Amino acid sequence: MNEHSAKAHPLDHVVLPVVNIDLARERLGKLGFTVAADARHPFGTENACVFFADKTYLEPLGIASVEESEASAQQGNVFTARNQAFRFRCGEEGLSGLAFGSKDAGIDHQNFVGNGSSAGEMLEFTRPMTMPDGSETIAGFKLAFAGDLRAPDLLLFTVERVNPLPANRAALETHANGVTGIVEIALCAPDAAAFAAFVSLAAQSAVEKTGFGANIAASNAKISLMTPEGLEAYFDIAGSSADRGLRGRAILFAVADLAVTEAHLAANGVTYTRKNNRILVKPAPGQGTLFAFEETR
Repeated sequence: MNEHSAKAHPLDHVVLPVVNIDLARERLGKLGFTVAADARHPFGTENACVFFADKTYLEPLGIASVEESEASAQQGNVFTARNQAFRFRCGEEGLSGLAFGSKDAGIDHQNFVGNGSSAGEMLEFTRPMTMPDGSETIAGFKLAFAGDLRAPDLLLFTVERVNPLPANRAALETHANGVTGIVEIALCAPDAAAFAAFVSLAAQSAVEKTGFGANIAASNAKISLMTPEGLEAYFDIAGSSADRGLRGRAILFAVADLAVTEAHLAANGVTYTRKNNRILVKPAPGQGTLFAFEETR
């Protein structure tokens, strides 16, 4: 194993397909998140990201141009092709992908190909980005994709930033609900442990067996592979054992003070439940997946 692949990849961001970006902005705002300016990809999709102090972020993903998105998918763009497939199979909302940070997406791509786990050609692109102070910068990205034919509804990829974003995003990283970062991503399948090698390859992290499946510890967050029983025990979601593939089902956020989070949700009329010292907010249009909030110890 070369030096690059021996280092664990941090969780970088979570891809959340949404019906449209305006709805996502409204819903995420209600939940107490600060949402960045809309940004358009050069291949027909658009996002309005939520950045966290731990340097992870959420990417609510909308389709700005169906024509551009379809054309790019036909030309071999894995990102748009998989986004289309997810929406066709699972609906317009959900958790469709996990991105891990990388210093060399080219090496990741070679590793994925070598393991028989590549989901297709690498993707390189740039796009303009508006910073909180109104200034414009150009963001550049290289993506390497990992896929598992048994899991058509979850795309894993690594992202290398060619010219990293300015480090000071403090204004965007401050949220009324007190969220400081992502603790855990819950993925679900009846035979959850069967996907451990696939997820561990993208995260470059070791697998730990659990009673409900397996955990993969990325350098900054936990990726939990759970059976439907595990999902119900931890997140109160009724998982279906009829769906054989691996699905993204929940995000657990860290907050400094759960009382602050609860007060914000209550003030905005957001329905939630309490379970095991967590606040759980079920999926709603613009949100995509279950959001859970937990105090950091």
